[in-house]
Amino acid sequence: MNQEEFQKVRQDLIYLVSCAVKEMKPDPERVKAMDLNEVFSLAKSQSLAGAAAFAVEAAGFRSGMTTRILSDVVHRNTRFSIEKEAITQKLKETGIWYVLLKGAVIKDHYPRPEMREMSDYDILFDASRADDVKSIMESLGYTTKSTEVGSDDIYYKQPVLNFEMHRMLFSKSDGVDDFLEYFDHATERLLEEGAEKHFSPEDFYVYLIAHEYKHFYNYGTGLRSVVDTFVYLSKVEMDEAYVSGELEKLGIAEFEKKNRTLAMHLFGDGKLTEEDEEMLEYLFSCGTYGTMSNHVSNMLQKKKWGKTRYVLSRLFAPIRKSNPYYDIYAKKYPVFYKYKVLLLFLPFYRVIRGLRSGKLQKEVNTLKNVKQ
Repeated sequence: MNQEEFQKVRQDLIYLVSCAVKEMKPDPERVKAMDLNEVFSLAKSQSLAGAAAFAVEAAGFRSGMTTRILSDVVHRNTRFSIEKEAITQKLKETGIWYVLLKGAVIKDHYPRPEMREMSDYDILFDASRADDVKSIMESLGYTTKSTEVGSDDIYYKQPVLNFEMHRMLFSKSDGVDDFLEYFDHATERLLEEGAEKHFSPEDFYVYLIAHEYKHFYNYGTGLRSVVDTFVYLSKVEMDEAYVSGELEKLGIAEFEKKNRTLAMHLFGDGKLTEEDEEMLEYLFSCGTYGTMSNHVSNMLQKKKWGKTRYVLSRLFAPIRKSNPYYDIYAKKYPVFYKYKVLLLFLPFYRVIRGLRSGKLQKEVNTLKNVKQ
């Protein structure tokens, strides 16, 4: 597919998603002229296949492909909803407060919750009860994938259920140290409804933008984040002065302005500025969860490092006590940190592990191709 063909596919996807979230029937003639195989291939990379499929069927074009996509997103949403109810009921019974985060909240602002695809479900909880939460999750048939690494404990149940149970909103491993103190105190502003707590509309939006910023400037993020922004701003009334003040405190007011402007232009009047176009290009290059290329580029730019320093940091960061992520590495490689003499061999262990998984070669190739 050449660049001109890709641009058409991109515009077709944006049009379908716009129709879906604004509950508009797409023009059947325009849909008929689309290469739907390519449109849905791009939509899947952005976690927007469900929204696109709802729009295509609304235009009167039902096919085996749209039926499969909608069956999958409806099934996944139903499974997550059932499991969420079971988990939160146990949390209530055990007296553990919790807060639904990110997609778990955003999806209910979409015309259909299934339009907002999710690969995991995020819940913040009382970190002092982490052991109790682990017992609850395992009693419900979940396998513990990781605990005490980063901001969340991850639990999985076959075939598709990932629950990220957050002990905190951000951690050092997120690479956004400026957010840590602010969000350490965010729970003080939570509103209570029994065991379930929730953010005010304004505080939820501030957290949403901070989370998008984290992804945007690390591995990158895709179009779905802009759709979330548009849907939330279209459905929720907020104290804009308060929001602006909090975004300024976090240093992300300019990022939010660009994100909001793109969302409103893209799904509103359709008139994109040059800056909008640049941001859109970046989003489509990322996919939903970003790429290694974006991560390496962003790290080199943010830290102003050369490639040699980047390599040395990646190799030896885990064994430097001055490294702010030292405690995170200690939890990830407990045997090496228990027997300190083994730390000398940790860089080599990580290289061998990276070679076996293929991740190291991918990162090396990326580093070679990144321009400074």
